Amino acid sequence: MSDITLINLNMLFMRYGEEIERERHVPLGPLYLTRALEDAGFNVDFRDYQMVDADDPFERETFLNFVGDPAPIIGVSCMANLLPFTVLALEQLRNKFPDRILVLGGVGSKSVEEKLLERFPYIDVICRGEAELTGPELLRTLKSKGKAGLENVAGISFRNSSGNIVHTPNRERIRNLDDIPFPAFHKIDLSRYAGYGMMSSRGCPYPCTFCSVAPVWNLESYSRSAQNIAEEMQYLHEKAGVELFLFQDEFFVSGKRQVMEFCRELTDRNLNVKWKAFGRVNLVDEEMMQAMSDTGCVELRFGVESGSDSVLQAIKKGFTAAEVLDRIPKAIKYFPRVDVFYVWGFPFETMEDFQQSLFQMVSLRMMGARILPSLLSLLPQTEIYRDWCGKTDLEFCSHLLPEFVFTGHEICRNGKVELPDKHRDYFDLILRNADLFPGFYHIDLANNVLPKLEMLRQFGFYPEVIDTESCGAHSPGKDFVTSSRSAAGVP
Repeated sequence: MSDITLINLNMLFMRYGEEIERERHVPLGPLYLTRALEDAGFNVDFRDYQMVDADDPFERETFLNFVGDPAPIIGVSCMANLLPFTVLALEQLRNKFPDRILVLGGVGSKSVEEKLLERFPYIDVICRGEAELTGPELLRTLKSKGKAGLENVAGISFRNSSGNIVHTPNRERIRNLDDIPFPAFHKIDLSRYAGYGMMSSRGCPYPCTFCSVAPVWNLESYSRSAQNIAEEMQYLHEKAGVELFLFQDEFFVSGKRQVMEFCRELTDRNLNVKWKAFGRVNLVDEEMMQAMSDTGCVELRFGVESGSDSVLQAIKKGFTAAEVLDRIPKAIKYFPRVDVFYVWGFPFETMEDFQQSLFQMVSLRMMGARILPSLLSLLPQTEIYRDWCGKTDLEFCSHLLPEFVFTGHEICRNGKVELPDKHRDYFDLILRNADLFPGFYHIDLANNVLPKLEMLRQFGFYPEVIDTESCGAHSPGKDFVTSSRSAAGVP
């Protein structure tokens, strides 16, 4: 008898007309948690919903059949784009299994924990932050004391017996990431996955106002040692034949010393693999890029965000447009692929600012970089959302959603989004709860978003016919053609 059924609900599932793009990535976060729970003596029934055998994973019966007969405690993990689906899935679980305890985890609930518990009484507990310590303590408490002992578990939010919402103190961050055991790879069939992500660090100290990732870690960053990272890579290479890795964390290039140590470690181990990583314009130099290229890095990705110095300053990016134009062309010399991400649609971004970005995008594209523009997504933990949510109305556009929150419910056709009637309850939930799901909304469609979209299309971005292959930022496992879709997240 399992102690917990743990379900990963993060998926890459996209519809382009009649075509479906589906790619399975190893679910690192839930597997780290599974390992921690097993090491603590619990029996974990792990389910990866990416593996559901169905044409439409968002059908009610498909989900319930996949869950089957779950353990007394059900935990689900999701990112922001699938938070609405997860809310509906939890309601379905409550209706079918009224005696189970439902726990929500993952980054999707960040900054809206109280609202979720207020509006959806079937959610019993929300876990905040890292779960490797919180998870085992939560299960021990639920098994020994039930919900009565939850106030002593740090890092959770829940509704007590009086109906009041309680947020226990944040749990202290895990500083030595080498202490975290490798994910529970034995719970999955590694050969069935197309993407193999790696975690080299947790957190980013840069306070970019639009970023939804750094606030999850409270702007604190801690890194694994080069030896620990390479050991995991070697294990996956030898046991599962993995030859290409993607470092998912935004702060892989946290400093020159760490990167050079990692490259030396790969050389010392004679580990002949390929890898991709995110860089940072103000932290890379040519010596570092040469070492990365020599040890198998085939793709370096930069979050540039804007070609305007005034916008870069406003979003607290930490570098200038001149630095971008110095470093990106140099990176193109060293790597087969260089991805450059931009965010557009900032409410304070003038048309002159936007044109400076567009000029830079076109210039770098001509030099050989792959340019990935992404419409601003106003997630609730971001500084920009907090600054603007009370100043202006949020607008929902049924034919235009930010790429960051594409879910798989919508259909992309001829450069536009369609919302199928059979998933109307999903989008009705979003429309009824704009403050819970602001990432699906826009600021000033008529004067800010739509004119910029039209200009992007004039220069070859967001074409009417979109290739059905995924943006490479989603996909560590394939060599993808240039696409207008960004995967700034993904989440």
